[in-house]
Amino acid sequence: MVARFGTVTGTRVALALALALVLLGGAAGCAGQPPSTQAPGRHPTQSAESGQNRSGTTADRPATTGFTLVATGDILPHDSVIEQARRDAGGRGHDFRRMLSGAAPAIAGADLAICHMETVFGAADGPFSGYPTFLTPPQIAQAVRDTGYHSCSTASNHTLDAGRAGVVRTLDAMDAAGLRHVGSARSATERARPPILRAGDARVAHLAYTYGSNVSPGTDPVRMAKPKSWLVNLIDPDRIIADARAARRSGADVVVVSTHWGTEWQEEPDEDQLRLADQLTASRFHGRRDIDLIIGTHAHVPQAYEKVNGTWVVYGMGDQLVGEMSDPRGAMGSAARFAFAPPKRPGGAWRVTRAEYVPHLVVNRPRVDIVNLARGRGRADEPGEYRRARELISRAVLSRGAADDGLVMGR
Repeated sequence: MVARFGTVTGTRVALALALALVLLGGAAGCAGQPPSTQAPGRHPTQSAESGQNRSGTTADRPATTGFTLVATGDILPHDSVIEQARRDAGGRGHDFRRMLSGAAPAIAGADLAICHMETVFGAADGPFSGYPTFLTPPQIAQAVRDTGYHSCSTASNHTLDAGRAGVVRTLDAMDAAGLRHVGSARSATERARPPILRAGDARVAHLAYTYGSNVSPGTDPVRMAKPKSWLVNLIDPDRIIADARAARRSGADVVVVSTHWGTEWQEEPDEDQLRLADQLTASRFHGRRDIDLIIGTHAHVPQAYEKVNGTWVVYGMGDQLVGEMSDPRGAMGSAARFAFAPPKRPGGAWRVTRAEYVPHLVVNRPRVDIVNLARGRGRADEPGEYRRARELISRAVLSRGAADDGLVMGR
C-alpha cells in the first residue's frame, strides 16, 4: 500500500477527500469545544481537578512539579501475535500481558505513557485476523493498561478496517479498561472533545491524526465518509493547529500530537513529514508555540528524532509489537522519553529538560517477546542480533543530529 499521507490511490483517494472536505468545514466548530479532562494515574476514570483558567495558566497555584512522558510505536498484532496470546491464555481467550511486559521497564515511572493502537478490535468471541484487514482480540486493551499505558492514539490507515463497528468496539474496550484514546471517535461530539490528561502539575492534551485510511473490501468510502467523518482524524495542518489552540483555551499546558505518517520501510523522513513538522512546530499564538511535541508512527522502521523550530519531533518510533516481518527492521523500534519542567513564570511554556530514546526489538522465535536493547548493552553474553539491532536503531534515531541537541539512550 502507498504510505504517504500526501499521496493516496484508488478508493483511498475518495475516502481521504470526502473526509477532509467535511472535516475542514467542521474544524472551526470543533475548535470551540473543550476537550475532556482526565487524570492518567492508577484511577484513570477520576477527573482531574480544575486549576486552570481559559488562558491555560494555573489559577490556584504556580506549577512546581514536572512530568515524564513516554511514547511507543505501532501495536500491530499479526496472526502470529494473536496465536501467541491464545497460547499464553492457555487456549481460553487471549492474554497479551506477557508479550507486552517487555515494554514495562521503558515506561516505568512515566507520569504519562502513550501507545499507538494501529488496529481495531473484533467481537469478544472473534473472528480475529492479522494483515491485511486486522481484527484484534479486545483483551489487548486491558493488557496495554496493565502494562502501564494511560492513553493510545487510534488514528491509522487501519482504523476503518471494520467500519464504524470496529471503531466502536475498540473504543468501548479501551473505556472498559480505563485506557484513554484519541484519533478515532464514535460521534462528532466525542471527536470534538479529545482528552486532556493530568501529569505532574501539567495538563497534557493528546491529539492524533493519520495520513489516510484503508477501506474494508466492499465498502463504499464516499458513502461512509460523508455522514461519519468523525470516525477518524485525517492530517490537515490547519485543523491540527485549530485543535491545538482549542486545547490551550481549555487549559492544556502541553499539547502532544501523534501523527501516523511517512513512507513505509523508509528510515529517512519523507518530504511530507519534513514539511508538516516544520509547519506545526513553527505555529505560534501570541508568541507561544501551539504544539510542544510530535510523536510519529507508521513507517515500520526506526526513524530520526530531531528538534525543529525548537520543538522535538519523533518522525517514527518503529513497531512496538508485531509478528515476523519480511524486513527484519520491522521488528525494531524505540520508546521516546521526554522530561518536561514547569515554566519559570506563570503562563509560560513548559520545556523539555531531558530527551531519551530506548531501543527495543520484537523477537518472534521461539515465542513473541519485546526485548529492551538498552539493558543488555555492554554484556559479554549479549546476542549479536541484539547488538546489531541496537546499532541500526541508534543510527536511524540520531541521523539528523539529535545527539547535538541532547538526545541520549535511556534504559
